[in-house]
Amino acid sequence: MSKGKFYLTTAIAYTSGKPHIGNTYEIVLADAICRFKRLLGYDVYFQTGTDEHGQKIEGKAAAAGMTPKVFVDKVAAEIKRIWDIMDTSYDRFVRTTDPVHEKAVQKIFKKLYEQGDIYKSSYKGHYCTPCESFWTESQLVGGKCPDCGRPVGQAEEEAYFFKLSKYADRLMKHIEENPGFIQPESRKNEMINNFLKPGLQDLCVSRTSFKWGIPVTFDAKHVIYVWIDALSNYITFPGYDVDGDHGELFKKYWPADVHLIGKDILRFHTIYWPIMLMALGVELPKQVFGHPWLLVGDGKMSKSKGNVVYADDLVKAFGVDAVRYFMLHEMPFASDGTFTYELLIERINSDLANILGNLVNRTIAMCQKYSGGVLAKPYAPGEFDKELISLCLDTPKRVEMRMNGLRVADAIGEVFTLLRRANKYIDETQPWILGRDPAQKARLDTVLYNLLEVIRFSATLLSPFLPGTAKKIFSQLGIEPSTWESLESFGGLKPGHRVSQPEILFARIDMKQKLEELEAKANAAAEVKTEAKAEEKKEPKTPDISIDDFAKTELRVAKIIAAEPVAKSDKLLKLQVEMGGETRQVVSGISKWYKPEDLIGKKVILVANLAPAKLRGEISEGMILAADAGDTARVVFVDDNVPTGAKIR
Repeated sequence: MSKGKFYLTTAIAYTSGKPHIGNTYEIVLADAICRFKRLLGYDVYFQTGTDEHGQKIEGKAAAAGMTPKVFVDKVAAEIKRIWDIMDTSYDRFVRTTDPVHEKAVQKIFKKLYEQGDIYKSSYKGHYCTPCESFWTESQLVGGKCPDCGRPVGQAEEEAYFFKLSKYADRLMKHIEENPGFIQPESRKNEMINNFLKPGLQDLCVSRTSFKWGIPVTFDAKHVIYVWIDALSNYITFPGYDVDGDHGELFKKYWPADVHLIGKDILRFHTIYWPIMLMALGVELPKQVFGHPWLLVGDGKMSKSKGNVVYADDLVKAFGVDAVRYFMLHEMPFASDGTFTYELLIERINSDLANILGNLVNRTIAMCQKYSGGVLAKPYAPGEFDKELISLCLDTPKRVEMRMNGLRVADAIGEVFTLLRRANKYIDETQPWILGRDPAQKARLDTVLYNLLEVIRFSATLLSPFLPGTAKKIFSQLGIEPSTWESLESFGGLKPGHRVSQPEILFARIDMKQKLEELEAKANAAAEVKTEAKAEEKKEPKTPDISIDDFAKTELRVAKIIAAEPVAKSDKLLKLQVEMGGETRQVVSGISKWYKPEDLIGKKVILVANLAPAKLRGEISEGMILAADAGDTARVVFVDDNVPTGAKIR
């Protein structure tokens, strides 16, 4: 019987590039929480996915020579691949380019506008492209973005704004009346003291300086900005509808029980998002949990620092559950965790290979050796049994208490306390000595039964955190995965049951050898990357063409009769050219090297049969030829004696 519903979301990953282990930590943490809730008997809906619009993505796609949609398709597939590699059990992977989401977002924006919560104005100030955030002068830190520390640029454009201040008092009241709404406690204090108490400024929610976004239905030159687009995924995909025609998932699971996010985006989820929901008349989520960061060595991961580590690379080197264990075990509740290869290997050797793996391996091996793999009835209790069994029965309660507070590392610690006690129990009871004395057979059988039952408990409790390892343990025990209810009493394994053969769960790793191997692989990869970059710089060989191919291009002489810059562009010039009595408009990216007055009256070579294209809103009906001279471009001018319209052969 279900204990009720549980809806958890992660922040949706931004499709600007491949996620590193710091990004991947969140999905593994979310998965552990959701698997545990399922184990308890909850009806769980677990949603994750990708955030796919914005100026940064439009720029990255252009740099990669792709359309934004092709670019995000590629990156979203890579993110989903890594989520799957990490054995995460999400129920739905969403993408904000989904037409269903886009339509729902447009309706949300229109509703907020029509009820007066969104208004049209203009913005002038500082803008951080990586964070997609506007900042006032007073908000900058050392003249740079207060969130990421990068330089900001000047921005001025028409935009729609959302009235945050209108709902600020109501939000403050909600936070005060619901102490668990923002967790951990330190995050709540940060939001109140740094943002709510100083006063909220209205939020920019549309842009005109780029096109890769969801269009505003009633104002086509605007696209809906990231806050309304990305944040609303938590309700649009389950089926929220502004007209009240909600889908079944929304009616069943909303409000969300937990929004699991990184601490760097807490402001968006605890201020912007709740106010948006208040304006829509939608119940707020029960909790927003801002988890800390997983740092590498001395600091946050950065490609410029060269310290980025990817989860799929770690899995290849150490295995899925070893990486999951490290992420979940090493991250404190409210402070940042640290990753190093040395620390990872140390944890594998000490915790996974020694404490867990060794216990399972030698217990099952002893059962095979002394009892032929068959469990006997434990009817000869002795010293140390009561303490072990008492701790075993108490551990599920301790784990549940820790997980209810989302203290995942502490929950894992409770299980390993039990495993350590079981290893100590082996030293105390010395089954290898009992096995030498036939008169001690009943006592030996009891000791082995107790150990195997502790292993069953432990495998069940570890299944949310190390799902693959738990399956292997159950397989070695020769049983199906146990239920949470089966942990209410000690004695789930039945006498006469036969266990399987022991197998090594985690092999010990030679630290020095592994580090040398990893360094060699990193050096080899760096060499390949350097060679690839060198190849990219080489001038590609142009394929041979026939005279017929060349004949398809119509080159004619044209005279530039007018020239002016294209609005909102620092590289385009709009040219009017005359070609044998015909006038055309051509847009050319040469303003960096030519002033308009330098071109008027000059004759150039025009690709006359190039299909018309639209650049920055201007029609271009051809292309003038220019030589690529490395850092400059030089237009090919024609002798003034050549008549316009003359064909180049």
